[in-house]
Amino acid sequence: MNPKKKVLISGASIAGPTLGFWLTKYGFEVTIVERSTSLRLGGQNLDVRGAGRAIVRMMGIEKEILAANTGEIGLQFVNRDNGVEAEFPAGNGDSFTSEAEILRGDLVNILYECTKNEVKYVFGKYINAINQANNKVEITFNDDKVEVFDLLIAADGVRSTTRKLIFGNEPELKFTGLYNAWFTIPRIERDTKWARWYTAPKSRVMLLRPDNHGTIRASFSFLSDDKSYINQSDRDKKKILKDKLTGAGWEEERLMKEIDNDNEVYFDGISQVHAPRWFDGRAGMIGDAAYCPTPLTGMGTTLAMVGAYLLAGELFLHDKHEEAFLAYEKRMRPFVEKVQKLPPGVPWLAHPKSSFGVNLVNTVAAILASRPVNAIKRFFSGKEKDVTKDDIELPEYE
Repeated sequence: MNPKKKVLISGASIAGPTLGFWLTKYGFEVTIVERSTSLRLGGQNLDVRGAGRAIVRMMGIEKEILAANTGEIGLQFVNRDNGVEAEFPAGNGDSFTSEAEILRGDLVNILYECTKNEVKYVFGKYINAINQANNKVEITFNDDKVEVFDLLIAADGVRSTTRKLIFGNEPELKFTGLYNAWFTIPRIERDTKWARWYTAPKSRVMLLRPDNHGTIRASFSFLSDDKSYINQSDRDKKKILKDKLTGAGWEEERLMKEIDNDNEVYFDGISQVHAPRWFDGRAGMIGDAAYCPTPLTGMGTTLAMVGAYLLAGELFLHDKHEEAFLAYEKRMRPFVEKVQKLPPGVPWLAHPKSSFGVNLVNTVAAILASRPVNAIKRFFSGKEKDVTKDDIELPEYE
């Protein structure tokens, strides 16, 4: 490997800085460009689990992640009157709330702090054009400046613009039929350390989760086959959200008010990215840009970190980037395909249309949370699964 190889990464969220960490460790010269003028520290809860947990341990940032825990103590299913129908405390192997529950922004900041001295970060900059040659990739940025790199990796999210420049319309965004909105709202007296899940008729779900910043992270999701919502203006998106919230009950009025007050409401259709190839010449993609599994899997962060670790390792092992890319896909693609397989009935079962369906969801949740069922699960599950293991091998590249 040539230790002077220059790598450009587009996107300073999770996959990009993680890749930058490992590449600089192996002697590469790394630049990360980020469209935003600063770190984007918003977002909801993330769960660092399985192989992802093993990687943050190797990076030496596990303690920081655990220290930034949101403080959430578990999940409650509630009814229209805020009565608890079922309760799932944190700490169980299959719990909704994990030990390494962290806000996206907090994780982004931790990754930035542990890489900023070795990785060159450039904010307010993005790629306008890519011109590949046999021995280089020429990048034209939004300020019309042109720079040359050995490799380019897109790590700028599910709606990656860099991916479009590399692959055109070849990758498929597979819409799940679910829309979700995320925003941050003030904490009030009735909020607790429990996450609260409320299912409403007409295929709607509200979720309020406490954080470690004195606020509440709110989520509102609903089913719809109308793909036009994605391309609406921010003003029209807020109108759509309020129309969908109308008549839902529970915290409906509170969320309506905060949608108007919040300028950073994130609203999008939940889609998976399916790409027949992740690399073209000297350019490629990782993380959500390449294989977004959707938040429904709970594995997006793990895929981003595992992908970054393996790609850096294969580039370290192989002098030729073509061989590294092939070795990476061989390791990574089976894991991605397994993660992207959603369980039967997801997301429709959790978003029932009728009041009867809502009652059924709450009843099933109560049964699963009951002591007899938990005792049976503990009996058959045995020892809790090691958080460092998962369905993919993590070679020691050094």
